[in-house]
Amino acid sequence: MRMLLFLGTNFAIVIVLGLFLNVILPAFGIQLGNTAGYLVIAFVFGMGGSFISLWMSKGMAKRATGAQVIEQPRTQEERWLVETVARLAKGANIPMPEVAIYPAPDINAFATGANKSNSLVAVSQGLLRNMTADEAEAVLAHEVAHIANGDMVTMALVQGVLNTFVIFLARVVAQIVNSAVSRGSSSGQGLGFIGYFATVLVMEMVFGIIANIIAMWFSRKREFRADAGSASLVGAPKMIAALQRLKGSAEPELDGQLVAFGINGKRKELFASHPSLDDRIDALRRL
Repeated sequence: MRMLLFLGTNFAIVIVLGLFLNVILPAFGIQLGNTAGYLVIAFVFGMGGSFISLWMSKGMAKRATGAQVIEQPRTQEERWLVETVARLAKGANIPMPEVAIYPAPDINAFATGANKSNSLVAVSQGLLRNMTADEAEAVLAHEVAHIANGDMVTMALVQGVLNTFVIFLARVVAQIVNSAVSRGSSSGQGLGFIGYFATVLVMEMVFGIIANIIAMWFSRKREFRADAGSASLVGAPKMIAALQRLKGSAEPELDGQLVAFGINGKRKELFASHPSLDDRIDALRRL
């Protein structure tokens, strides 16, 4: 039911900004007829869209999952959760994140937020029901490591650069197609506004798919680092045990950015946000 949260939001922002570039700017007499102009505007809007998504990420994550932040622990389980995150955050030398529980039967958790001082660690009810204390501690350490490594900002930067090239290359290709059509037409007419705009949208979708593949490659590399961070905080055996527990669990329900910053990701090869659990376990055993 939930759409892709981070990459989906970025793609929507790219489309909206594409509308702005092609409709609003010309309406104010701003023409973008040269390559340098396209690149500058694409950079501004591409990076801007990514960091808007990053700034909105924590609130969007709470709404998307129904996560309830633990303001004051009411149960022994909530108290353990908050105290464990506080201890791990201190060990990783980061400010205390918000801690939340969200209603979901699958074993999962995620970290998000605009920066280390404004972060969130959330765990599913399924994780608390189905993992031992040591396994849950390792998962929490993994999420804290994401925050300590600055992964949210890193992925926003990567996505911003990719957005820039999606916006830029789509317009360059559309301009080339427009020029080719104009030369081949007896009237010397190009694609026209609608044809040009339709070409831009198609190219943004094509380049957006390629950008998604690249972003997920970065995400998989970053996942190994978070596993190693967990191992340094609580020990590799605990993290290995947590990953082995995940091998027998159902597919996670998180989407988008939440998958990328969760403990367990969907396994879809090029579009996978996480390496396979076996690869992650092997990497931990080699530490």
